[in-house]
This record gives sequence, structure tokens and C-alpha cells, in this order.
Amino acid sequence: MSELAARLQGELNAARKAQDKERVLLLGTVLSDVKNREIEVKRVLVDDDVVEVLRKAIKRRRESVEMYEQAGRGELAANERREAEALSLWLPAAPSDDVVRAAVREAVAGGAKNVGAVMGKVMPRFKGRLDGSVINRIAREELGPQS
Repeated sequence: MSELAARLQGELNAARKAQDKERVLLLGTVLSDVKNREIEVKRVLVDDDVVEVLRKAIKRRRESVEMYEQAGRGELAANERREAEALSLWLPAAPSDDVVRAAVREAVAGGAKNVGAVMGKVMPRFKGRLDGSVINRIAREELGPQS
């Protein structure tokens, strides 16, 4: 078990002792996703894999927030938003926009002339620490109107 997954399991145990039903449900769901991912890839996950599972869980909740708000279900949207925020606390610190911008400029100077080429060079450096949409936005800003 990865260190991050072990910490999540410890937090789940603490939530059970504290009888915090919402937190138990949230952490239990995420740990279930982690176990399912282990079965899918047929190996023990490392921290980067667990971070990927967390990012997917956060993304699902943010998509649910949008759908609930469109349907006029504010209380459900607020619950999903709280869960997404709680899960984001487990993610590693994201690099600043300045660091990403420097990497994008380096990729452009290295010959990347479109967004796809820039993403291909920059994404591996920030895998598991940053959402691709941030890199995409910065790449489009740096490439200007030709992108």
C-alpha cells in the first residue's frame, strides 16, 4: 500500500472512531476507488497513482456540482463541493503558474509550435501535481492567437 493510501486508511479509521459519517463515507468511497484501480492495473499503487484516483474523484464531484446547480438542487451541489474541497486537501501542492509558464516557454523555445506539442513536452513534468487544463490555458496564452 502506498504511503498516501495508508494515510487515507488511517484517516478513515479515525473518522470511524469519531463517528463522522460523512467523512467515513467519503474516505471509504475513495479507498474503494483505490482498490478498484489496483485490481485494474494488477499491481500495488504508488502515491502518483493514488493522486490520480483522487483527481478523478474530485473531477467527478465538480461535474456533479454543475449538474445539481443546473437542476436547481443547491443542497446537493453544496455537499459535492464540500467533498471535492475535502479531497483536494490530500493532493500534493500544485506548482505555481510562474513555474508552469517557464516550462511552457522552455517547450516553445525547444520547437513546440502548437498546444499539442507543448502539452506533450510539459505534462510529464507535472504529472500528478497539476491538472492538464492549467497547462493548456498557459500554453494557449504563451502561443498567442496562432494556437
